[in-house]
Amino acid sequence: MARWDGTDTAGPRWEERAADDDARWFRTLLHLGFFLLLGSSLTRFLMRHTGEGIAPWVVSLAAVLAVLYVAEPAVAGDRVRQSAWLGACSAVWVALVFLAPSFAWCSIPLFYLGLRRLRPPAAACYIGLLTVVSVTAQLRLAGRLEFDILLGPPAVAAICVAVFVRMDRQSARQRELIADLVRTRRELAATERREGTLAERQRLSMEIHDTLAQGLSSQQMLLQAADRTWRTDPDTAHRHVRAATAIAEHNLTEARRFVHDLAPADLASGGGLDKALRTLARRESTDGLAVRCHVEGVPARRLPDRVQSALLRIAQGALANVREHADARTAALTLTYLDDQVVLDVADDGRGFDPAALRDGDGDGMRGHGLPAIRTRTRQLGGTLTVESAPGEGTVLSAAVPLDAAAPAGD
Repeated sequence: MARWDGTDTAGPRWEERAADDDARWFRTLLHLGFFLLLGSSLTRFLMRHTGEGIAPWVVSLAAVLAVLYVAEPAVAGDRVRQSAWLGACSAVWVALVFLAPSFAWCSIPLFYLGLRRLRPPAAACYIGLLTVVSVTAQLRLAGRLEFDILLGPPAVAAICVAVFVRMDRQSARQRELIADLVRTRRELAATERREGTLAERQRLSMEIHDTLAQGLSSQQMLLQAADRTWRTDPDTAHRHVRAATAIAEHNLTEARRFVHDLAPADLASGGGLDKALRTLARRESTDGLAVRCHVEGVPARRLPDRVQSALLRIAQGALANVREHADARTAALTLTYLDDQVVLDVADDGRGFDPAALRDGDGDGMRGHGLPAIRTRTRQLGGTLTVESAPGEGTVLSAAVPLDAAAPAGD
C-alpha cells in the first residue's frame, strides 16, 4: 500500500529555500546599493572639493563607514552588539553628511538596517532622526528653504518603510502558510496511517476468517463427528480424523503463506481460479455437505491475481457461512465468464434467512464477519454483491466483478 509517511516535505522545503533565496538576493542588492551610493558620494565630493582641508576627513570617515558596514556578520545574533554596531554606523554617517551632504543618499540602506535590527517604535525614531539629519544637511548646503529638499527625504523614507513593511508582512504570511502546509501534511500523513492501519486490520480479519477460522471450524466439526462415531463406527471416525488432518495441513500452508502475504495456497499450486474452486469444493465436501463446482464460459483474458485471490476468498467465506449457519445438505459453486464481467454464484439448499434483516451498508447486522467481508472484497474490485434468500428456501449469493474494473495495471 503506497502512503506518505510524513517524511516527504519537498514542497514546504522548496518554499522555504525559495524564501531564503529571495532574502539572500535582497541582502546582496542592499549591500551592493550601499557601496555604490557610498562610492558615488565620495567621488562627487572629491571631484568638487579636492583641495579643501576636510577632504582627508571625508575619505577617512567613508573608509570607516565601509569597514563598519562590512563587519555586520561579526555582530549577528547579539542584540546589544547589533545596537552598538548600528549606532556606530549612524554616528559616522551623520558626521559624513554634515561634512559632505551628498552622503545623505547612503541613508536608504541604513533605513533597512534599522528596520531589521530595531523594534517598531525604536525603528520609527531612528528613521525620523536620519531623515531630519538629511534634510538639515541639504538645506544648509542650499543656503535657502527649498521644498524639494524639505519633502524629498521624508518621501524617500516613507517609500522605503512602506516597501520594507510590505515585504516583511509577505514574508511572515509566507512563513505561516509554509507552517500550515507542513502541519496539514503531517495531519494528512497521520490520517493516512490510521486509515491504512484500519484497512490492514480489516484485511487481516477477512483473511483469518476465510482461511484459518474456516479450517478450524471444519476440523472441529469433523473431530466432533469422529468422537460421536468412535465406538459405533470406527472406520467412519478414522475417515473424519483423516479429513481433519488434511484440513489442518492445508491450514498450516495457508498460515505460512498468509504470514508472507502470498497468494492462497490453492492458487499457488497452479491451474488458476477454476482449479482452485474445484479443489475447494472437494475439500469442503463432507458427510453432511456435498459441494459441487461448475465453470461456464471461457475467460476473455487471464484474470489478475488479486481478482482470483479475492473470488477464491469470497467462495471460502460463503461456504463457511453455509457450513456454520445454513444447515444445508448441498452447495454449488458456479463461476461464469461473461463478455464484460465474471460472476461467482454460491447456492445452498439450507434453511435460508430474511435478507431484509440485513442492515444497510456493510451488513453489520449479520453474525460474524462472513457477509461483511464478502461485501467489502466485492466492492474493492468494483463489483456488486447480491444475496437472494428466504426462510426455508436456501440462499444464493452472487458476486459480479466487471472485467474492465478488474483489469490489472501492468498485465
